[in-house]
Amino acid sequence: MDYKDYYKVLGVEKNATQAEIKKAYRALAIKYHPDKNPDNIQSEEKFKAANEANEVLSDPDKRKKYDELGVNWAKNESFRNERRGNESGDYGHEFGNEGNDFSDFFEQFFSSRSSKNGSRRNRTTDFIGENYETEMEITLDEAFKGTSRIIQLENEKLRITTKPGSFDGQLLNIKRKGGKGSSPELNGDLIVKIRTKVNSQFLRKGDDIYMSQSIDLFTAVLGGEVIINTLTDLVKIKVIEGAQNGKSIRLKGKGMPVYGKLNEYGNLYIQLQIVIPENLTELQRNSFESLQKLFIKL
Repeated sequence: MDYKDYYKVLGVEKNATQAEIKKAYRALAIKYHPDKNPDNIQSEEKFKAANEANEVLSDPDKRKKYDELGVNWAKNESFRNERRGNESGDYGHEFGNEGNDFSDFFEQFFSSRSSKNGSRRNRTTDFIGENYETEMEITLDEAFKGTSRIIQLENEKLRITTKPGSFDGQLLNIKRKGGKGSSPELNGDLIVKIRTKVNSQFLRKGDDIYMSQSIDLFTAVLGGEVIINTLTDLVKIKVIEGAQNGKSIRLKGKGMPVYGKLNEYGNLYIQLQIVIPENLTELQRNSFESLQKLFIKL
């Protein structure tokens, strides 16, 4: 009977956390599940091996026993073989491998009767539910403030809530709300992808917001003040004298909330667009021509 390295079977380190063990097991169980690999003996063996490893490493008591056993494997094996030779046939019947899906190694050290008639649960009946995927569309304003939607899942209604600063393409993983598994802890997950609608006024880049603001020619030349609409309120900005077309003004802290961080925000960048007067009257045109001559003389 060979010693089995359950950590190697799951592909985790010996100091792996329970969460890491569970994640590794779920990935292998999905990959090698008999339903996805019909009539594939190799996949079936790997599926059984993953179940066996998870049976031990996910149980703190069994894992402790297994870790202690590994150090003195040869000694323990010799001792148990000696006991087996001295005891009655009932011992061999209880720990035999006929009719179950665990290895000799597992049966000898971790097997126990699960019912009055001595039958044990067949772990190959365990299966993980599939993950469900859906999309949730929100506006930029909802991305800024946070929002929620009701999603219908078969016979259950589930409220999905987003935090301030949510972004396009973000994935929300709702544990155990996917397809049904053989037990509640093996249910699949619900994966919700956030989609943000295009906003005609604001362009988001990371945590920063960009927008254009039209100003008249005279404000650009002489300077002045302009009131703009941000995502939260109206703000008065100052335009310096002689502002050029395309000049950018930064409003610190007026961008998007930084996701997951309290009271941290990106910036708002305002690009000035100078509007040139059209359809001038004769008087207006004469005034501009006079102004032109004045500048040429200077």
